[in-house]
Amino acid sequence: MTSPIWQPFTQMKTAPPPLKVVSGKGILLELEDGRQIMDCISSWWVTLHGHSHPVLAEALYTQAQTLEQVIFAGFTHEPAEQLAAQLLTHLPPNLTRVFFSDNGSTAVEVALKMAYQYWQRQGETQRTRFLGFEGGYHGDTVGAMSIGQGSLWWQSFAPLLFHTDLIPFPATFPGDPALATREAEALAKLEHLLQTQGECYAGIFIEPLVQGAGGMRMCRPQFLQALAQLTRPYGVLLIYDEVMTGFGRTGELFACLKSTTAPDLICLSKGLSGGCLPLAVTVATEAIYQAFYQDDATQAFYHSHSYTGNPLACATGLASLALLAETPNRYRRLEKLHWQGYQDWLQNCPAIEHFRVCGTISAMEIKTHKDPGYYSQLGSLLKARFLEAGFLMRPLGNTLYLMPPYCITSTQIDAVYKAIAHILSEI
Repeated sequence: MTSPIWQPFTQMKTAPPPLKVVSGKGILLELEDGRQIMDCISSWWVTLHGHSHPVLAEALYTQAQTLEQVIFAGFTHEPAEQLAAQLLTHLPPNLTRVFFSDNGSTAVEVALKMAYQYWQRQGETQRTRFLGFEGGYHGDTVGAMSIGQGSLWWQSFAPLLFHTDLIPFPATFPGDPALATREAEALAKLEHLLQTQGECYAGIFIEPLVQGAGGMRMCRPQFLQALAQLTRPYGVLLIYDEVMTGFGRTGELFACLKSTTAPDLICLSKGLSGGCLPLAVTVATEAIYQAFYQDDATQAFYHSHSYTGNPLACATGLASLALLAETPNRYRRLEKLHWQGYQDWLQNCPAIEHFRVCGTISAMEIKTHKDPGYYSQLGSLLKARFLEAGFLMRPLGNTLYLMPPYCITSTQIDAVYKAIAHILSEI
């Protein structure tokens, strides 16, 4: 009998049967047939400290004996209070209010609604539009899809999406001679839109420093600084989607800290609970919060989810934040290890181009003359070959990337790069 499970991002008719995982420890996943697979992508970018981390497991066990869930409207609890307070100590000081939800897409939807209603409360009812970046990915709910627009798998939903004006994303790689030109062109298009229609925009969304699902495309901190400087005079809210880039992924705890910029809204999820349980927050400035803080009940922010501020998830989030604070070198060291792996195994590999690194993330394009992009058959071929060799990799078409848990050792990361060189030489 086939499984009744309908899997995400999977063509169920043609995909091979899913592999059943029976346990995980550190960077390794053990399959039902006894094989061990090295998780090189943190299981869709969520697992920060490795699988079955004892500190997170203990936090979950302890909290489960006290309070597992409670309605979050009119009630609160210590894990949520502590997590919100701890988060604010690590974020830019202009961010003061924490709104809980349960996944990255909903954190983005919350930011959309907050930004829109903020301007309605200010009496600027014409601010109903948003700006985004080409290649952006912010989730798979309708509002989040509308901000991204560009992903191929969303085309069938086009009639449901609202219009977003998109700016070119100045993706860069080491030695890129056209970087300054691309950054200038992106800023020029944004400035033109702001000069001609600035009073219509409520906010601008960006994945700071690294576009994830769009191909691990990276930009410089200086571009984010220029972006912030350009949007401020027009009052357009700067909204960072750090669902993927948060919690050490860019080499600093948050991309906004690495770029020394301060957004008006920031969306966090994935690593927020250390990868244990679904959890998300949207953090806002005091000005945005005060726009809803009125005597009139109709002016409140009406949005919630059943598991908002779940105590179990918040408890693991607190434990994860403590681990990040205690051992920051565990994620900061990975950038050097990525470059070492490249130099040892890939720098003379003719099959790759545009190798790039941002903190714990490395990425490269595999050269192909057939169907480059997300639907490239090369991606499926590479994924299968890496699984055969004992590595969980999930290429974005012909873009191959690494985003391992922070517990990966130098020996293990060397083995990954060695395997990349070997597999590419074969195909």
